[in-house]
Amino acid sequence: MDMVKDMKDKRIVFMGTPTFAVPILESLIENYNVVLVVSQPDREKDRKGNIIVTPTKEVAIKNNIPVYQPLKIREEYQTILDYKPDIIITCAYGQIIPDVILDYPEYGCINVHGSLLPKLRGGAPIHHAIINGDKVTGMTVMYMASKMDAGDIISKRSLEIGENDNLDYIYDKMSYLGRDLLIDTLPSIFNKTNTRIKQDENLVTFGLNITKEEEKIDFNNSSFDIHNRIRGLSSIPGAYAILDNKRVKIYESFITDKESKSDPGKIIDINKDGIYVATKDKVIRITDIKLEGKKRCKIKDFINGIKKEDYINKKFV
Repeated sequence: MDMVKDMKDKRIVFMGTPTFAVPILESLIENYNVVLVVSQPDREKDRKGNIIVTPTKEVAIKNNIPVYQPLKIREEYQTILDYKPDIIITCAYGQIIPDVILDYPEYGCINVHGSLLPKLRGGAPIHHAIINGDKVTGMTVMYMASKMDAGDIISKRSLEIGENDNLDYIYDKMSYLGRDLLIDTLPSIFNKTNTRIKQDENLVTFGLNITKEEEKIDFNNSSFDIHNRIRGLSSIPGAYAILDNKRVKIYESFITDKESKSDPGKIIDINKDGIYVATKDKVIRITDIKLEGKKRCKIKDFINGIKKEDYINKKFV
């Protein structure tokens, strides 16, 4: 019992920013002693121009936990050390953490990462797992190292990806998977009985932050590749194509059984079930879009305000 109490008293500094990190932070607050939350600075604004606090900051405020939001953690780290953390736990923080922080806590700096390392190191592993067409992804709890996502692995847990699962769905599932994995793993870290497995550098792949170029759909690719890109970017940042010199965000698609016999990108039909577009091999059915300057909508709502003949034979580029 004393050992359990001792674990509960360990001073935890949590570093994370987006909604993905919220279930982990909430569980740590419920079960352990979180003394400081570190997040990226508040940058978003609502329609009235009011600053929107980061999701983890909101949780910290509700629980009366101090928040620190350095612009450059490499230069503004002393506040973190002043809290004398026994362990630092990070999840989707968003900045490279300097060695002076990594080397401080007795129990190390632990990262909860959204892939099965050493696969998909980087800031957008879930996006890339879906874009790549992977059937399985998962979460890894690891010791942090100077090199990005290269530290020793402590534990992993897998999650299947369905053929039509999108980023929003998997992102949500993974955040809770990471929460459960961390809570199950922490006792062994505090007891110093955990495993510590070095990553095989020969198996390393990367899932770096999505670039603007990667958001664009190329209909000359296979229906499989296009479908995976659409769902891997849905809903943020959203894949897009150009139609009538305007950007169209595409959030949902399905691969049909129909062979494509038209130029890739050509709209061959529109009905309440979707926009049917030719690709390199199969026709895909698009069911959720956002035209430039318009609100996002399902196709059944979109077709109510258009003339079908105005769109047939037009081409996405």
